[in-house]
Formats: sequence, structure tokens, C-alpha cells
Amino acid sequence: MPATPAHPTTRPTGAAGAAPATAPEASDVPETPTVPAEAVTPLIRGITVLHRLTEAGGTLTPSMLEKATGLARSTVDRITATLARMGYVRLDGRDVVLTPRLMELGNAYLAALRLPALLDAHADALADALDESVSLAVGDRDGIRFIHQATRRRAMSLSFRIGDLLPAERTAPGPLFATEWTETDWQHWRRRRAADPEDRTFPAVPPRPHLRDDFEQRTADAARQGWALDDQLIEPGLVAVSAPVRHPATGRIACVANVVSHTSRHTAEDLRATLLPRLRETVAAMERDLATAPPAPQGPPPADLATWTAASKQELGRDFVESLARGLTVLTAFDASRPALTLTEVARATGLARATARRALITYEHLGLVRHHPDTRTFTLTPRVLSLGFPPLSRTSLPRIAQPHLEDLAARVQESASLAVLTPSADEIQYTARAVTHGIMAVDITVGTRLPAQATALGRVLLADPSSPTARAGYALADEELEQGLRALAVPVRDRTGRTVAAANLAMHAARHTREACLDHLLPALRDTASRIEADLHVASRFTQVPLT
Repeated sequence: MPATPAHPTTRPTGAAGAAPATAPEASDVPETPTVPAEAVTPLIRGITVLHRLTEAGGTLTPSMLEKATGLARSTVDRITATLARMGYVRLDGRDVVLTPRLMELGNAYLAALRLPALLDAHADALADALDESVSLAVGDRDGIRFIHQATRRRAMSLSFRIGDLLPAERTAPGPLFATEWTETDWQHWRRRRAADPEDRTFPAVPPRPHLRDDFEQRTADAARQGWALDDQLIEPGLVAVSAPVRHPATGRIACVANVVSHTSRHTAEDLRATLLPRLRETVAAMERDLATAPPAPQGPPPADLATWTAASKQELGRDFVESLARGLTVLTAFDASRPALTLTEVARATGLARATARRALITYEHLGLVRHHPDTRTFTLTPRVLSLGFPPLSRTSLPRIAQPHLEDLAARVQESASLAVLTPSADEIQYTARAVTHGIMAVDITVGTRLPAQATALGRVLLADPSSPTARAGYALADEELEQGLRALAVPVRDRTGRTVAAANLAMHAARHTREACLDHLLPALRDTASRIEADLHVASRFTQVPLT
């Protein structure tokens, strides 16, 4: 029997209850392709929920999700319960909140792309040299998406979030990407402009105050000059200059490097005259690195996620939408060593049945999240994967990551939990997150409080030399040293490199727990919380800078 083709011909659906198309992003307007008959309805609905949460900044109530998606409340509840089980959202009182774990989907795209890992050091060095924000962008049909940001800390910040979608005609990178558009691409762009003249479907930019029709001329200029300017096209005061980084094998644009400033510092013409030469030098160095980059080392495939989803379904019953969970695992099959996969390879990497993986890929191609390459029979992720929560989550911080985990710990052990970092002088700690209990007698320390590092368990963890007993034990216990009656237990929180960047603790009155009880009962719970904070931090910081305070 011949194998079932990986990419069947798309055809209209006639069955009752067929999947509705997800609400379109800007680059889908105004065309809505017919939903394939084999598309996975729960997966389409789940992607719609993630899009609406992303557009809302990461938080919505279930009733607001019901209204935003047009789905029944029971469907919304089942989808959010499934996403919570996967760790992609948390149910916080009345709110559904995106979590850093969701960034593993965007990380899969960025890892497979390889450009951030290969080029980000050049972008960061240029930002330092120019004292201006520098970004890397890729094209997404008739828009652009940012894949790296090197920002400058000023009162007026000039940067977009990684994954934000912007209309090509209102950016400096846009005309450069448009030099490679086909006539079909131009027709799509004209239809989109006619349907949405004020860019209302691009939530990352303010509405267009007036129509400007020089994009085709700017594209012709970019093709001739090899660079492009944005002279306050996005909003008044913002200017940018861009240059293309070309793929060494094809000569096509791999990404665009973009320097952003404000008219109080540079005019657009000044950017061209003074900063463009430095930008071009950096682009040349980026292209040399692309040409000499070795193949990505072979990484381990994801764990057998199909087994996990089956177990979750058995435990939660109808509240767990197994087809949604299995569909989302398909995106995590891609990585730096697996940028393009055949259907068989996707099924093998995820542990899914070939037919299940095939339907998920058909669904993703319909949604624009996956591209099929018939000549090689492979699939690749598209920049649109970044639309699944990455923009709001890319601006998270370690205290935000830690807060829900500290609250969960405090609720479980009924003691106050905290996160702290060392101050620059290293002689004090500063509390950056807190979760308190509401007993009659509780430890009362607010976020921002500074205490002597040597007198606290938190400080001892943060100051510990790798060879010290505290470091070898993996915890510190301060017993009535800072204040009589106060006992505190702390453990380290480590970044992706294994470096201790913060510490988490439990603080209590000495009468509530003996030293032995602290080590026997509280320490395991505290370590588990630190591990959860680290797991989220490692996902969030793979391609973004996560501030520690």
C-alpha cells in the first residue's frame, strides 16, 4: 500500500462542525483560505485562544476569551485547562495568564533559524558602540518580525518586542524585504492596504494617521542603494536605518539589521551619514560568520510527549483536549539541528502516530505557522510561530517569573517566601519578589528592602564560593542572627549557565519550625520551587535578556 501523502490537496469542508479559521493576523488580511478537511479543529481553536491572549498582553478572563474568540465558554474552559496542564498558561483567580513556558514554541523557531545565536553578539556590540538600540528582523509575508533586540536603557525606550509584527511599509527593514517580493506578494500587500488603511490589525504599532503611498518607490531605492530609512513612519520622533544580511549560499536576505534612534539624538539623514557605515561593517562581519558557521551540534529530540499527553488525558478526562496538546508538541520537534523535518521525522521526534503528526502539520500550514517544501518533502517553522505569546513574554523579568511560584510555595507551607539578588556592592541583598502569609505573626519585609548579606541566609547563598560548605550543601540556614526569633532557609536560583543569579527563601518565627523540621520538611519544598523558577528562567532567557530586578 502506498504511503499517505504528507501534503494533501486543500479542499473545502462540507462536514457539519468543521473547524472555523482562526481570527486572522494582519498578514492574513483580507484573504481567509479554506480550512482543509483534515485540519484539527481543537488545535485551530487553541491557537486562536493563544493569539487572543497574546494580543491582550498575556492576560484575559475566561469570559473575555469567550467574547474575543467566539467560542463557547465550555470550550474555552477545556482549552485553558489543557494549556495550564502543559504549563503554557496559569489560572490565576479569574484570569488566564500566559507563562514563560509558552516561549518554548517561539524558541523552537528561533533555534531552527539559528540567526539569533549566530548574530546576536554582533548586534549587541554595535548597540554598545553606537549607544543606540539595534535589532534583527525577518520578513513575514508583507510584514516584519523582530528576532533580536539590543536595547539601550533610557527614559525613552526605542525598541519593539521580539515577535512583534509590523507592516513592512512603516519600517526601515520592510523595503529591503520587499525587493524580493513576487508579484503575488505585491498584490497581497495592496489588498491588505485597501482593507486596513489605518493598520488596525497591527497591534504593535499606533494606527496610521494618514496614508503614505511611497512604499514602492522606497523599495526601488532600497534595491539600488542596499539600505533603507524609516523617517518617523511608525510614530513621530522614531527614526531607523537598516541594511540586509544576506545568506552566503543563496545571496537572498537572511535577516535585516536595524539601528533605531530618536530625532532628539539623530535625524534620519544623520543616521545615514554617521551610523550607516558602522552598520555596514557589522553586517559584513555577520555575513562572514554565516559563511563559516559549522553545522549545529545534534541535539536530543523532545521526550516522548505522546505518552505524557495520553497520561494527562487519562487523569483529567474530557477537561484535557488531547488533540490540542499533541498538536502543540509538533512545534517543539524543530531545533537548531532539526530546522527542516519530514513527516516521518516529526512523528519520530514527538512519539506521535504518523497520521496525528500529519494532521497537525496540515493545520499549521493552513494557519501559516509551518511551511511545506514539496521538493524535499520537509516542513519548516515560519516567523509566525512567534505570535504565540512571545511578544508579551519577551519582556518578562526574574521577579515576574518567580512571583507565582513563591505564592504557591507560601500557600503550601504557610510561611513567607522571597526572592533576592545581591546589590552591585555585594555587601547587601535586595528583595525583588515576595509572597506573604496572613497569620497573626508573620515576617514583614517588603520588596526593595536591603539587608546585610552576611547576616542573611539569602546573602550567604549568593556569596557562597563554589567550594564552600554552603555551596556544597546547596542551602543556607540563618538562625536568629539577623533578628531574635527569626529563622530563614535559602537556596540558589541559577541561570542557563549554572551561575547563581538570585536566591529564594522561606522566613519564619523560630517557634514554628525547629532547625531539623526546616531541613526535613521545608527544604524539599523550597528546592522544588527554585527548580520551577529556574525552568521558566531557562526557557525565557534562551533568546531574550531577562532582567534580574
